[in-house]
Amino acid sequence: MRIVIALGGNALLQRGQVPDAAAQVENIRRAMHALAPLTDDHEVVITHGNGPQVGILAMESASDARLSQPYPFDALGAMTQGLIGYWILQAVGNERPYRQFAAVLNQTLVDADDPAFSDPTKFVGETYDQATARELSDRHGWQVRQDGEHWRRVVASPRPREIIETRLIDHLLDESVIVVCAGGGGVPVVRTETGDLRGVEAVIDKDLSAALLAHRLKADRLVVLTDVPAVVEGYGTDRAREIRRTTPAELRALDLPAGSMGPKVEAVCRFVEAGGRGVAAAVGNLEEAEALVRGDAGTYVTLEG
Repeated sequence: MRIVIALGGNALLQRGQVPDAAAQVENIRRAMHALAPLTDDHEVVITHGNGPQVGILAMESASDARLSQPYPFDALGAMTQGLIGYWILQAVGNERPYRQFAAVLNQTLVDADDPAFSDPTKFVGETYDQATARELSDRHGWQVRQDGEHWRRVVASPRPREIIETRLIDHLLDESVIVVCAGGGGVPVVRTETGDLRGVEAVIDKDLSAALLAHRLKADRLVVLTDVPAVVEGYGTDRAREIRRTTPAELRALDLPAGSMGPKVEAVCRFVEAGGRGVAAAVGNLEEAEALVRGDAGTYVTLEG
């Protein structure tokens, strides 16, 4: 089968963990140990998040007195694609040294008039108390919002429309190359009036980009990996229950957190609805990746349920 895997941010940096490089390399090593068996029998694309990493680079750039302006977010996204792509390539290559792997630095097309640009909601980077967040906002021109008990920077998160390098990725898969791409949803770009591409200040939801890429590649499976075993109805209540086999319509009827499970569910619903009969998506834990592909673990989504 052709499988697109959306690797959750916790696979790179666990909650509360200091974002040192060594910790992330070790986390990725464990993640690739779990995913490597899938590359033995399937065409595999690995996508990944970049939230903490791009936040660190943004802070460093904003604090560098040598710069007249901080590096824009599209450039920071490209930097993190290269960094995390390198870590993943090395880890999975050590697991399967006889296979060929490639990390593709790719661009994701968005609409220049997407309403998200006037209402930034995507959290990036570190958490702060309110006073520190306000001070950073005044100093750097950031927009900040409350995220639970803390405050964080927010940037625009427009809807992905196309993955510019889709044909290249498709060609690599046809040549039996395992592809790492769409890191952080891809570098956000728009078309100018002359047809040129231009980067924009935004962060694209990685799961929605993975769903779009999976559809364009005619993938058989989209697997969204997170740190919970399945989508849970009534999470945090005494009525909580794990959802196993379901349909997009049933999932859309649930009240899910917008900042965590909501985008993942939206991504799998879009993929299944666009792909029709014969495709499936799954949401679940990294350690159960093989079982997720078979539909033996996590939340398994098809049109038929």
